[in-house]
Amino acid sequence: MQIDREKINEMAARENRRFIDERPRSMSLLRKAKAHLPGGVPMAWMVSLYAHAPFFADSAQGAYFTDIDGHRYLDMNLADTSMGCGYAPPAVAEAVALQFNRGSQFLLPTQDTVLVAQALAERFDLPAWQFTLSASSANTEAIRISRAFTARDRVLVFDGKYHGLLDETCHLPNPAAGNGDVTPELKGLAKNSGKATDIAPYNDLAAAERVLRQRRTACVLVEAAATNVGGVLMPQPGFLDGLRELTRNCGSSLVIDETHTHMCAYGGLKREWGLDCDILVLGKSIAAGIPAGVYGLSESLAGFIEASLDRGKRGYLPELALGGTLFGNALQIAAMRATLDHVLTGPAQLKAARLGERIAAGIENGAGNCGLPWSAHRLYCRSGYHFWPELPVNNAEAEAAADPALRNLFRVYMAN
Repeated sequence: MQIDREKINEMAARENRRFIDERPRSMSLLRKAKAHLPGGVPMAWMVSLYAHAPFFADSAQGAYFTDIDGHRYLDMNLADTSMGCGYAPPAVAEAVALQFNRGSQFLLPTQDTVLVAQALAERFDLPAWQFTLSASSANTEAIRISRAFTARDRVLVFDGKYHGLLDETCHLPNPAAGNGDVTPELKGLAKNSGKATDIAPYNDLAAAERVLRQRRTACVLVEAAATNVGGVLMPQPGFLDGLRELTRNCGSSLVIDETHTHMCAYGGLKREWGLDCDILVLGKSIAAGIPAGVYGLSESLAGFIEASLDRGKRGYLPELALGGTLFGNALQIAAMRATLDHVLTGPAQLKAARLGERIAAGIENGAGNCGLPWSAHRLYCRSGYHFWPELPVNNAEAEAAADPALRNLFRVYMAN
């Protein structure tokens, strides 16, 4: 079935007009906001994140939020997965309020810190844990630990990845160079910021092996399932296990980033699929939307950090480039404990996975009934559509299947 491009353009124009007309308070506030906020938003990315004008949220509960014009939305975007636990889950709201009144930050651990670390160790099968304020910071520290431990500089990532806006990961392959060089993906990066970065296609174990056999790689940073490609790339059989074997044999750390996928099952895909790694990175919804990132460490890497502690020899300066003043603060720890104990439970995550299967089946049935050759990925609770009959296995296929105009129409139409 051919998609009518003229019809898409007509509908998009109509829906964007409707979107603006039905949100007069948001549009008025947006005009005022532009006097002091670039683009009218506190983070410029918010302008390009949606396919319509930015608007202003007012309140939220459960799976829904309301804007200042009174429109109530079912949030299927989950604030880019950061609100996967829903808005204001009662147990977390109560824990955060209590902790704030007792003290939100001490630059010291609390009793809950130990309980949360124990819970993470049991759930994700890694013995030691460290806390940051975001998964981006956790990935930064994972790279630095790996570099110090291996005495190597290079980092291997995969095309289509997202690990935060790090200098090492915000690059694209540069085929024109013909020698494995990369090019900055975004403006603002130094021209040589990717000089220690290698990029291979996702699911291409042979390409990864060619890089790792040079024995210059400090760590491989990979998503358990790649989720920043307008959908999901599922790992092909043997890919992640093959990476584990290669990194062991070649003396590199394996870092698995489950920021977007730990919601899929109790213990994340690491536990569900029996994955092994040296460092596991989590974030976003691990504290039900309170800023938090964490990473788990193998016993050998935890011991390496212990041995690198300064213990006052150089004053305030640590030997490893790790840490931040607000990392591991009491408020995020309280939120994380309540999230792990009361929200991200095994039964709840199993129920969410079943609902995800229903969504995927509905997408395929609906598309099929309309004669559209689309497919749906099935990643437990994280289901969605691709504008291709077959699911892509790498970023090149995902880009070939992409239809930005159609996806943008979906978004504003659903918002309306």
